Amino acid sequence: MTKPALSLEPVLDALDSAVDDSIERLFSLLRIRSISTDPAYKDDCRAAANWLAGDLASIGFDASVRDTDGHPMVVAHHDGPSADAPHVLFYGHYDVQPVDPLDLWHDDPFDPRVKTIGGTDVISARGASDDKGQLMTFVEACRAYKAVHGALPCRVSILFEGEEESGSPSLKPFLKANADELKADVALVCDTSMWNAETPSISGSLRGLVGEEITIHAADRDLHSGYFGGAAANPLHILSAVLAAMHDETGRVTIPHFYDGVEEVPAQQLESWKALGMTDEAFLGEIGLKHPSGERGRSVLELTWARPTAEVNGMIGGYTGEGFKTVIPAKASAKVSFRLVAGQDPQAIRDNFRAFVRARIPGDCSVEFAEHGAGPANILAADSPAVLAAKAALSDEWPMPAAVIGMGGSIPIVGDFKRMLGMDSLLVGFALSDDRIHSPNEKYNLASFTKGQRSWARILDALAST
Repeated sequence: MTKPALSLEPVLDALDSAVDDSIERLFSLLRIRSISTDPAYKDDCRAAANWLAGDLASIGFDASVRDTDGHPMVVAHHDGPSADAPHVLFYGHYDVQPVDPLDLWHDDPFDPRVKTIGGTDVISARGASDDKGQLMTFVEACRAYKAVHGALPCRVSILFEGEEESGSPSLKPFLKANADELKADVALVCDTSMWNAETPSISGSLRGLVGEEITIHAADRDLHSGYFGGAAANPLHILSAVLAAMHDETGRVTIPHFYDGVEEVPAQQLESWKALGMTDEAFLGEIGLKHPSGERGRSVLELTWARPTAEVNGMIGGYTGEGFKTVIPAKASAKVSFRLVAGQDPQAIRDNFRAFVRARIPGDCSVEFAEHGAGPANILAADSPAVLAAKAALSDEWPMPAAVIGMGGSIPIVGDFKRMLGMDSLLVGFALSDDRIHSPNEKYNLASFTKGQRSWARILDALAST
């Protein structure tokens, strides 16, 4: 027999009355220097995991720190009001990016504080937005439910990892080994952002990713460009020609079969994106540009949310030190990434790209490839019960109705949840584009933290009825 729903309003009131305490708890977590990419902070990463497990245990979760080959995971479970209540798995990460360059920070990155910037109160610290502030919004919502009702409206499991900022090498093995324990009805992922400071959003799609590194070899050593220039193959010339050939004059990718499986965005979806009011000038103006460079005739939102890309992320070759050295290098390399949309096969993209490159390598030169990850795009149906419930809950909390948007980036955990645990993911976060994540002076709006807590309380209430 399903128990009566837990009243939401007193939970919201409890959150409002405990803001100062919730900020201090977040500050305690932010002070821990959990930089996952630097081995010098290994003990700090474990300290963050221990802190989170202890905090979750203090509000009634069965919480534990689980060792991996890298930094530990935090796993926690809490019963719902009944055995048949909906079950959610909430995911976040406690590790943070390095703080370099330190001299660009206005304050100590691990000495959190509330500041007023441009009339807006913000929490300033490394990890404030990515992702400690985000994950603690959910924990605080659970804390308030327990304080008011002694129970949660859903069955809740939590997974916090400590390697998201360093590629999550331990995550897939951990999911595989603990699939039965972690599987739920839906995953909740907080590592995303709002449309703007007044408009919450649900990310309904994520692009996939294929990473490739190519190295072209020519002569058996660097050559004098006067003695051999004009006669010997220059791998930088070859590489440049290959990369330039990846796009035609309209911005389309020319790799054969690249668009296999790619469908046009429905007109209704395009209209809903148009209603968000984003212009080319507004999107690109923030970064000092004004003209879209992708496929002609498409909006910047369509280009970044719903179209596949081929991007050159770095080129290396020849002499790049101080001064000048006239050489023809023996080799040249490039790092290339592809952002994929629904219908594209990552392995096929990799294979077709390699064939495209090989076809352009002279007979006396060679090419080698190195993989740098792959994953398909992910889409959550806009009319799914979880999306509809979350959209209504968010719209009740924020000044503007929630928008269902796309994301140009990739969150590999979402694909892992789908493939390994059979779960869709509901992506809801309260970061903003100006939070300076991965940069000096990272911040998280105080409203993102406080209204984020209330938002998760509302979403849990809504999901309990789906």
